[in-house]
Amino acid sequence: MAEGVTIMDIDDNNHGDNISLKPSYNKSKNVDAPTDTKATPWVEKYRPQSLADVAAHRDIVDTIDRLTSENKLPHLLLYGPPGTGKTSTILAVARKLYGTQMHNMVLELNASDERGIDVVRQQIQDFASTQSFSFGPKSSVKLVLLDEADAMTKDAQFALRRVIEKYTKNTRFALICNHVNKIIPALQSRCTRFRFAPLDAIHVSERLKHVIQAEGLDVSESGLAALVRLCNGDMRKALNILQSTHMASQQLITEEAVYLCTGNPLPKDIEQISHWLLNEAFTVSFRRISELKTRKGLALVDIAREVTMFVFRIKMPPDVRVQLINDLADIEYTKVSGERVQFHLIAKGYRNLHLSVGDVVGQLLMKSWRASVSCPCLLHDLNFVSSCFVMFLYFASAPYEMHRYRLSFGCNDKLQLGSLISTFTQARAALVAAAK
Repeated sequence: MAEGVTIMDIDDNNHGDNISLKPSYNKSKNVDAPTDTKATPWVEKYRPQSLADVAAHRDIVDTIDRLTSENKLPHLLLYGPPGTGKTSTILAVARKLYGTQMHNMVLELNASDERGIDVVRQQIQDFASTQSFSFGPKSSVKLVLLDEADAMTKDAQFALRRVIEKYTKNTRFALICNHVNKIIPALQSRCTRFRFAPLDAIHVSERLKHVIQAEGLDVSESGLAALVRLCNGDMRKALNILQSTHMASQQLITEEAVYLCTGNPLPKDIEQISHWLLNEAFTVSFRRISELKTRKGLALVDIAREVTMFVFRIKMPPDVRVQLINDLADIEYTKVSGERVQFHLIAKGYRNLHLSVGDVVGQLLMKSWRASVSCPCLLHDLNFVSSCFVMFLYFASAPYEMHRYRLSFGCNDKLQLGSLISTFTQARAALVAAAK
């Protein structure tokens, strides 16, 4: 037994001799493969069962496979965007290590649900401090899998650091997260880090073709291209869109069916909207985009995001493109952040900035008001007018010395659409000036 414990000789300078025999805990998830039924989501149904089945990141997978085969598996920190194979990879490692005994040797926790310090001190420490029967040289250590570890509190992470040090001889820890900067440096230094980048289009396409063939689906080439384009390297998202579109259409899956199911604007609609923004007058663009948005049920944030990507395909001077992208990013940010427009002013005093109350109000109102003066329908928007009035009263009553002022007011789609059109109007003027 002692030889089996010391086979994995990484971090063997730690201590942890608390050895006992206990059954697995109720809160640990059963990580066996899901039953293949019609009700099973395709994300779980077609999850890779071995390291050879992982669609991409072969360099990372081969490295982990070699460490596993040599019984030198370290503590792991897998990070990257969602749907890139982090959880699937570590579950495949667990199946290779333990086989049918995986449910006894693996403790899987979702740190976003169970993220407090009590979980580390009780559940994780109790599991790590015990030692199970050896089922062979490759299964002498247990595995603690912490998914979404970036949601753990700081106190829990500091407590976990000590647990990792103490029980390294008989337990390995695998941390999975999307944002590695939310993991404390003390934990990062104790793990071998692997970054899972978004999947390439070729890998997503190959996996989707495998699922399409297995399910007997009828998908057009344009429909497959739309799936790859909308998932943005997220394999989980691609499978969810494919299954949702199949359930909604029950026939040939085309590009329009995919976009209709997800609610994203079609590429031809984005081209038409971009044409209006760059060539039509403000009122004409406002009316046509509003009609298209209402008729097809499009969200303005999706329009702004797709138009931003379309701008990269338009030939224009670099300085104009940079300013246009920057303005579009501001519009998208205000929409994503709960449809709230926030104004920040950080200073020690008006005197240091050489600004008066009137200057501050004028600068803050300038950009938002510019979009409304060209469209009479916006001037009658009571929400906008009242918000501007409240903002004026707020700054007029502000004290002379200040450190930080923050004001938010509700902003509807009319004002945001006006800002979008105004941004392209300025870019069009810049393009005309550059042409001269």
